[in-house]
Amino acid sequence: MSTSLENTLERLHQLANPDALPAMRRFALTGKNRLGISIPKLRALAKEIRIDHPLALALWETAIPEAQILATLIADRQQVTSEQMDQWARSLSAWDICDAACNNLFVHTPFAWKKVARWAQEEMEFTRRAGYVLIACLATHDKQASDQQFIGTFTLITSAATDPRNFVKKAVNWAIRGIGKRNLALNQAAITLCEDIQAIDDATAHWIAANAKRELSSEKVQQRLLKKSTK
Repeated sequence: MSTSLENTLERLHQLANPDALPAMRRFALTGKNRLGISIPKLRALAKEIRIDHPLALALWETAIPEAQILATLIADRQQVTSEQMDQWARSLSAWDICDAACNNLFVHTPFAWKKVARWAQEEMEFTRRAGYVLIACLATHDKQASDQQFIGTFTLITSAATDPRNFVKKAVNWAIRGIGKRNLALNQAAITLCEDIQAIDDATAHWIAANAKRELSSEKVQQRLLKKSTK
């Protein structure tokens, strides 16, 4: 039986911590009616509720950031539709909701790869961010994806390398780093991509590329990938 929306909202308000809101705002955790609930507490509540797709849909419609993050944790991956994903992506209001939706839910659907290309070309900041966060999530979670699928995203990545908006440029950077930490071949491909992006006469592009290349070229990453390749 589906847990009622009213009961769940009551639980969320019981967990609310207004004292945490100033610190959250400093990390750009914004959004109307934010309650100040930590992710561990939301995960614990999700574990109690378990999978409840109707409730997830209702929680998302409240537009309360923590309710939406909870929705990404209890939604049924098997019931998620392409239309629902587009609706949620276009209503994103903060980076943590975006990242939770991509990592907890969107990446586990059969629509993930198609959404990368669509969202990465959207104009709205958090929708566009979702396209690049999804690339990073696929690099971690999609074990069956080929190297060529990720190399196929390089044009999209380059096209956004000059977008100066904070939450887009950080997602583009994350996408490059995610791809480059998948295996040795993609690591070298991602480093080459960084060098190509560095050649663009743009401050945002230079930051994205330099930051990603520094991490992907580090001894720590190289040793981990080498060890992984010999298993």
